[in-house]
Amino acid sequence: MAINAYKTAAINNLDATPIVRANPWVHGGNSKQFAGTVEAVNGDSIGSTYRFFRVGSWMRPVHLTLFCDAITSGAGDLGLYRAASDGGAVVSQALFASAQSIATAIILGTNIRFEQDDIANVEKRIWELLGLTADPNLEYDVTLTLTAAAAASGTIAIQGAFSW
Repeated sequence: MAINAYKTAAINNLDATPIVRANPWVHGGNSKQFAGTVEAVNGDSIGSTYRFFRVGSWMRPVHLTLFCDAITSGAGDLGLYRAASDGGAVVSQALFASAQSIATAIILGTNIRFEQDDIANVEKRIWELLGLTADPNLEYDVTLTLTAAAAASGTIAIQGAFSW
């Protein structure tokens, strides 16, 4: 065993001479909070979508917390769709979560930010998570798409924090 000391890239840059300022989306930048609720209805079928809030491609997702009533047998992917003014099409249906259960109540919240993504991507902005080579400066709707039909009605809520 060895005692080691590690630093993130941001700390290495701040310790450099001269100092190299860290990118604000990973160290000391702005943060925005988002929240949204939708009412799922008994009988909503596979492919039904619930749009919660709109975020920019330049933002870095910090957390996405899911809350729900027991939507018996329900499950969904959490990802991104284009805004209605941009055609409304799916961009990445399961960018954040895949077949996430909403069948039982989640009253304390579950952070699903890395349910589908690798934690090594913690510093990446949305456009980078989408595999793009440059920021398109677009807005996307954070959307839950049912992968298992809702067998009960109830509330689904998502809270998110994004930085830039």
